[in-house]
Amino acid sequence: MMRFATQLLILITALSLGKPALRAADTAKAPETPAPATRQFSESDLLELLTSSLQDEYIKDRGELELRFTRPVPARPVPDEPLAIKVLDMPANGVTPTFIIRFELRTDTETVASWQCSVQARVWREVWVARSAVKRGEPIAQADLDRQRRDVLTLREPLAEFDAGDPTLELNEPLQRGAPVLARSVKARPVIRRGQTADALVQDGPLSITMKVEALEDGAPGQIIRARNPQTRRDIRGKVLNEQTIQLLL
Repeated sequence: MMRFATQLLILITALSLGKPALRAADTAKAPETPAPATRQFSESDLLELLTSSLQDEYIKDRGELELRFTRPVPARPVPDEPLAIKVLDMPANGVTPTFIIRFELRTDTETVASWQCSVQARVWREVWVARSAVKRGEPIAQADLDRQRRDVLTLREPLAEFDAGDPTLELNEPLQRGAPVLARSVKARPVIRRGQTADALVQDGPLSITMKVEALEDGAPGQIIRARNPQTRRDIRGKVLNEQTIQLLL
């Protein structure tokens, strides 16, 4: 019995000595992966990013786009990295004064959030405007016109662009005070008037002949107008060269 007890004690001691002690590091938890950095993305941040995207893709050089959400958009946390807008759905006619747009906010690798919003828009641009009522035929150089910042999004026709005081242009229609000057509102100023006597030039190689004709239409340089030979009463056509000369078309 004593011998068995001695052997059992020896065996227990051997097992105890052969097993390594547990280290504190073995019992500690593995370090956790830190959470990705985030930041608060406000309504103004979203509006700025959406405005920039639509300006580049739809408005371009037509003017400066201004947007406003018709309902508040709550702030939300987003990854603290570069973000971009991806437009998913737009009206067929693009940016209008009021429209609904569906879009996503994305990083390089994932979609962060998506929205469908009602938006109000304006497109600001410096345009020519009548400061007072102007008449048809009034020279641009003398008309009471001014450059003003206007919302041009509601305009369906192209605007006139010209240098202030351009002597070659005149108004093609009357304008009320405050009306924008459209492209159709301006035309080249005629240098030959209907009923005026002008020189009709005929050229054939080195040979040139000049005769007097009566202009039947107003004409600016480069325009083709009708004229009449007062002797034969025959109507002819020619290109206006200057205030006194029409080059007949052979």
